[in-house]
Amino acid sequence: MSQQTPDYDQDFKNLIVDYPREAIAFFASQEAARVDDSVRVLPIRQEQLKERLRHHYRALDTPLHIEWSNGEREVLAFAFEEETRTERFDIHRLIHYCTDLSQMLDTTRIVPVVIFLSARPVPTRLELAGDQHTYLSFQYLYWQAGAESYRQHLDSSNIVARLCLPLMHWEGTDEKLEARASALQGLETLEPNPNKRLKYADFVDNYAQLDDNEQKLFSQRYPEEEAIMTGIVSRSRQEGRLEGEAKMLARMLERRFGPLTDQQLERIRSADEQTLWAWSDRVFQADSIDEVLDNQA
Repeated sequence: MSQQTPDYDQDFKNLIVDYPREAIAFFASQEAARVDDSVRVLPIRQEQLKERLRHHYRALDTPLHIEWSNGEREVLAFAFEEETRTERFDIHRLIHYCTDLSQMLDTTRIVPVVIFLSARPVPTRLELAGDQHTYLSFQYLYWQAGAESYRQHLDSSNIVARLCLPLMHWEGTDEKLEARASALQGLETLEPNPNKRLKYADFVDNYAQLDDNEQKLFSQRYPEEEAIMTGIVSRSRQEGRLEGEAKMLARMLERRFGPLTDQQLERIRSADEQTLWAWSDRVFQADSIDEVLDNQA
């Protein structure tokens, strides 16, 4: 697969929205115990409250809204923020994010979580105080990819942990290749959706960033995992080709016979390649759409 320059911000937004429970369990494990399958997890619109109408919105990377259907607990919100460069992190800005979210949702149950890619030291708390009292004490959960050993998560059943393996700390080519292999194994075993497999195969590939020599070594040492990647790409190309052929057939039928019904469109979309070819051969000889799509013809 061709490597692209990673868009860290967008990639992590997608990762958290696609796997919200797994993201909470991995990046915010201290607060994850009660976030099970019984709760509703919903992404919140990013635009926060404006202080003045002319001001720009402050936007969290990915805020998540947690609701307990039986009402046993008050709403909880996870305020995820991704920081590619630790030197750009501003704890004051994070406090603003969280107070805006608290005001918007009318709750004080906010869990700020920051994902750092490097292992550089960062300020983890802020206190505003006088001589007698502390008037504000703020801290947040954080995960630093560069400080986390990939070996701790090689066999994790959490797909977010497995997909993030190439971003974690590894030493030398051997460990780098092992991290990528385990990430692909996790993608194959933990994600049944073929579209998401393709999406996160790109994620793994972009963050592993293998050069040509490393790619050759990977193919030699991890043939099964290389087959996983090849299979994902091959299936994607085949699905893309079939989708294009189905669209072409639908256009031909509409030009000859008029609009198709939803049922007819669904039959075309779900047909295999040989069936699409057979139907395309009948378009200009048949007298109706049903005659084209008749499997007995």
